Order: sequence, then C-alpha cells, then structure tokens
Amino acid sequence: MTTPAHLRVVPVILLGLLSLGASCSGDADDRAGSGGTGSEGSERPPARSRVESLEPVDIGELTGSERRIWVELINDQLSPCGEPISVGRCVAEQRSCRACVPAARYLVRLIQEGYERQEIEALYESRYGASTRVELDIENAPSRGSPMAQVTIVEFSDFECPYCGRAHPMLQQVLREFEGRVRLVFLHFPLSNHPHAMPAARAAVAAGNQGRFWEMHDLLFEHQQQLEPEHLDRYAEELGLDMARFRADLESSRTQGRIEANKEMGRAAGVEGTPAIFVNGRRYREPPQQLAEYLREALDE
Repeated sequence: MTTPAHLRVVPVILLGLLSLGASCSGDADDRAGSGGTGSEGSERPPARSRVESLEPVDIGELTGSERRIWVELINDQLSPCGEPISVGRCVAEQRSCRACVPAARYLVRLIQEGYERQEIEALYESRYGASTRVELDIENAPSRGSPMAQVTIVEFSDFECPYCGRAHPMLQQVLREFEGRVRLVFLHFPLSNHPHAMPAARAAVAAGNQGRFWEMHDLLFEHQQQLEPEHLDRYAEELGLDMARFRADLESSRTQGRIEANKEMGRAAGVEGTPAIFVNGRRYREPPQQLAEYLREALDE
C-alpha cells in the first residue's frame, strides 16, 4: 500500500535516549550529528488569574503538596498547541486544542510517579514543545501496522545492541495491544563498535528486497548471539529467499548506501545510541513499562 503523502515525512522531537535503563552508545563516528536539543527560550504564559482546578482532570489521588505542584505546573506550562496561554487556561476556557486535557492529565501522572519538578518540566517540553523539531523521511522505510494509524513509532536500532533486543518484545507487545491504531517504522543505526551490526543490517535490507524484512528482523533479534555470516545465510534459507539474489544484495553498494542514509538521518537528528524511539513526533524518554500508557495518552490527543 502506498504511504499517503501527508505521512511521508514525520516531524520528531529530539531529546535523550530511550529509558530502558541503559542504551548502546557508538563511537565518535556515530556521534557526528549536530541535532539540537533543549528549548529555545523558556517561554511562560502571560500573567493571568491562576487556575486552581480543572473539571476534566481527576486529581483526587494527589496529596496536598502534590496538588500544589500540579497547580503551579498547569499555570506555568504552555498550551501544547502553541497558544500563548497556559495549559490550565486552555482547559478552563475550553479552547479548541484537543491536547490540553491530555497534557494536564499527563502532569498528574508524572507527579504520581514521583518525578521532580525539573524532570516533569523536561518531559513536558519533550512531549509538547516545538523548539527541537526535526523531520525524518520515512517514506521508504519498513513499517508494521496500518499506514493510517493514529500513532507512529519511529525506531533507530542496531541488531547487535542488547538494549535494542530488550526493546523488541516491548514494541511487539504494544503493536498487538493497539492493533490498527499504532504502527512501527524501523530505521537502521548499526553502531561502529558492534562488528556484527552492519552485516545484520545488510541482511535485513537484502531480505526486505524480497518482501521478508520483518521476518528477518525478528530472527536477528531472536538470535542476537548468532550473527556470523553462516548464520545470516541460514536465516535467509529458512525464509525461503532466493539465495543468489540475497547474497548479491548483501554485498551491494546500494544496500550499504541505504543503511548509511538511515544513519546520516539519525546523526542529523542527534541520535548517538540505540535504541532511539520517537512517538508521533516526540522523543520517548520514560521507562519501558510506561510506553503503553504513553500511547493511550497519545491516542486521546
């Protein structure tokens, strides 16, 4: 199915590495990008009367001190839609921005999870800010799920990275849980300090040329300790690939160029390690166990 034109370029917010407890880091070559991070100025909404409560947002489980923090935050943080008003005022005045209520609820969740004020502000900026926006061209990238899904996950990954291996079942699970509403797009970012990562990436591209990218993708992650050339050949044979074509594509400069283009795109976005995950244009920075909740919130926006 042809990807609709309006989905061919996805805006993404860049901040930090996926919070899987750790991530695989590359050497200087992998960190050559100049992608920006942080916020361009710390804008605050204009001074107006404080919003103390919001009918659509349940704060019943917050303690007194947590409620005070939430009130400060909803009055300090800007509307997700870029209006020069606070998220609290956006909800209270029933503005047209659909993301304001989910954003105010998001602040409740972060407070309940024990984040410090500065951490909450950084996560809010990562999710709703606009100052670090970049664009990733995903038109020809392999994807799983409906191309018309409301939520798009973009992953930069390395087949030899153990943390990418840990992310694999997590991403599979959310695709099953949100079937039809979430899709996953894969971009290659084999790190130069992982000697088997590039050959594995080439094998995935070669399999993709015969319509079996995801099958090879799954085999590579399920057998991360077996990525030698003979293993790659065995996986291709198990998938019933044309072996002459597979081996030719494996060594093709076009295959290498495609992977390098993915890496260059990642570097330009500031990606330095793997896995690097983006959800609907925003860098995912929370722990893996919160991904499903994060996606539910995104589906409400």
